[in-house]
Amino acid sequence: MLYLIAEWMHFPGLANLIRYQSFRAGAAMATALLIGLVIGPRFINMLRVRQGKGQPIREDGPATHLAKRGTPTMGGLMILTSLILSMLLWMDLTNPFVWACLAVTVGFGIIGFLDDYDKVTKYSHKGVPGRVRLALEFVVAGIAAWIIVSQISTNLYVPFTDRYIPLGWLYYVFAAVVIVGAGNAVNLTDGLDGLAIMPVIIAAGTFAIIAYLAGRIDYAHYLGIPHVPRAGELAILCAGIMGAGLAFLWFNALPRRCSWATPAALPSAARWAPLPWLRTTRSSSRSSAACS
Repeated sequence: MLYLIAEWMHFPGLANLIRYQSFRAGAAMATALLIGLVIGPRFINMLRVRQGKGQPIREDGPATHLAKRGTPTMGGLMILTSLILSMLLWMDLTNPFVWACLAVTVGFGIIGFLDDYDKVTKYSHKGVPGRVRLALEFVVAGIAAWIIVSQISTNLYVPFTDRYIPLGWLYYVFAAVVIVGAGNAVNLTDGLDGLAIMPVIIAAGTFAIIAYLAGRIDYAHYLGIPHVPRAGELAILCAGIMGAGLAFLWFNALPRRCSWATPAALPSAARWAPLPWLRTTRSSSRSSAACS
């Protein structure tokens, strides 16, 4: 939003800083971190009051995990709130890649929320049936794939070479599998102990660098990687993930005050899952001409 306002004003004075993705990435990280730290205490207290007993603990798990009974779950909603507000504030909302990642973030977040809401209200660890959840995830991933394929080709390029595999319509299947697989991989990594938040932060930082380099034609050509016009905007998304994750980590450190659970675990990797396959594709002639 701020980018569009500054662009409309022709980037006057200090507003010229908003023109640079590196500045907006740092600002997005700081904004997400600040929002998370501000809303965190009240958010956790609200979850504690509304959930009462918290997320049920599996009886067949380690005995040490029974001590976590009563810890509020759905703390990941705090991450999503911080991230989405930061995205809307600092990212270029005319960029289709932004809306693809936002669709995955919101869509997978809703699926995760419904799963945990079912667990809390029924006080059962089962949640939404796995097949139903996977079907909904593939629908969301398919929408995101359709948005991004409208901007790039369906060729899968081998990194650091000029060789590629023309996937055609199979590219949609490939992209959807990557998105859904990445989201559930983080959900499994998180496990019972919230172990995934630091790997998420580290991976987000890595993909921020990749997105920025792929979006810069000079760096992309120098490094021998495919250039994807406008992909650098996703570095701001990754920076926002890092800020929101650090804010959550403040409350998730011992003594643990909440768990992030499925609403954040599912979209945490899924929202940047488009980045790896953006990294291995090149823009279509249509988008290249529009951005030249």
